[in-house]
Amino acid sequence: MPFYHTLGQIPPKRHTIFKKPDGSLYYEQLFGTIGFDGMATNSYHHHRPTQVKAIQGSRNVAPTIAIDSNIQSYKLHGFQVTPTADYLASRKCVLLNHAVAIELAAPQQSMTSYFYKNADADELLFVHRGSGTLRTHLGNIDFAYGDYLLIPRGTIYALDFSTTDNRLLIVASNRPIYTPKRYRNWFGQLLEHAPYCERDLRPPTVLESHDQEGDFLIKVKKQDTLFDMVYATHPFDVVGYDGYNFPYAFSIHDFEPITGRIHQPPPVHQTFETDAFVVCSFVPRLYDYHPQSIPAPYHHSNIDSDEVIYYVDGDFMSRNDIAPGHLSLHPAGIPHGPHPGAIERSIGKTSTEEIAVMVDTFQPLKITQEGMNIADPNYYTSWLA
Repeated sequence: MPFYHTLGQIPPKRHTIFKKPDGSLYYEQLFGTIGFDGMATNSYHHHRPTQVKAIQGSRNVAPTIAIDSNIQSYKLHGFQVTPTADYLASRKCVLLNHAVAIELAAPQQSMTSYFYKNADADELLFVHRGSGTLRTHLGNIDFAYGDYLLIPRGTIYALDFSTTDNRLLIVASNRPIYTPKRYRNWFGQLLEHAPYCERDLRPPTVLESHDQEGDFLIKVKKQDTLFDMVYATHPFDVVGYDGYNFPYAFSIHDFEPITGRIHQPPPVHQTFETDAFVVCSFVPRLYDYHPQSIPAPYHHSNIDSDEVIYYVDGDFMSRNDIAPGHLSLHPAGIPHGPHPGAIERSIGKTSTEEIAVMVDTFQPLKITQEGMNIADPNYYTSWLA
């Protein structure tokens, strides 16, 4: 997200001497993207951030593919993912392609024995249930139900939960995740007609700064492998930073819906984008106000994209037998639309209270074994009269 943020202490000029009170130097690190051409942040550390004491081991975490080539619509029962104490162990990849992995997680405990870094992917966490604090090397952000947490690749983080009943939707993107370009002017500022603005985005406000040596375990994911790396100093030792590359939160409840006289297509709900997929937010809103409007979406063909919808809360008027925690997959190449009776039910309705997250991918998704474990194999027949 191209907006400037600064936190803590920084020198007046980049790449210049910055001394501690005892006269020794703070260590500068550029946290940048796209080969010095993308967004970047300059951070200043008590210690050199390069001190690896040991690599204790690694394990392959690539998901098992159950269906490689798919034409069938599926409904996954997300709340059937078993709650697990450990955060990383709780993450179950259910859908993926070369650019994105869609995961469901039900962690029960905070991350107290290690830190985590995804070296390959931006992570977008959607908080369906639970609350707590996202702690990162660039500062902390409190989160609650309905929050998106955008964590840029390379960010070292830990999740502190204040609850045990936690449910997360996680979108791990091998492409950078941005706000939609059409929402921004040529300077990067969000435009007046965008469904949210910079005031709605919550960057870190509390900066931990540990001047501490010891053995600090960081689990680093790279190329479907999880490495256990032990560092000699605390990873949260930043005293200050400034720039454009940092985690932030955005609440789905702050998304301002765009409505019209007749039914509006999914792009009006777009919230984030990459060059490989988009993320949309469906929120409570007024229905179309043409006297002859049909509020239910029209049937349409996904010729160019797989459509995934994660149902959060409310009344999902276009679907029958849908509940919170369900996740639907409508693959490219076949038409889909309202379930039988949904069009008729929608006529005359003036509003909806639905909340859902949609991910539209531009390349087909594979279904993992974890996904098939919670799949309804007969969902594709639910459009029969």
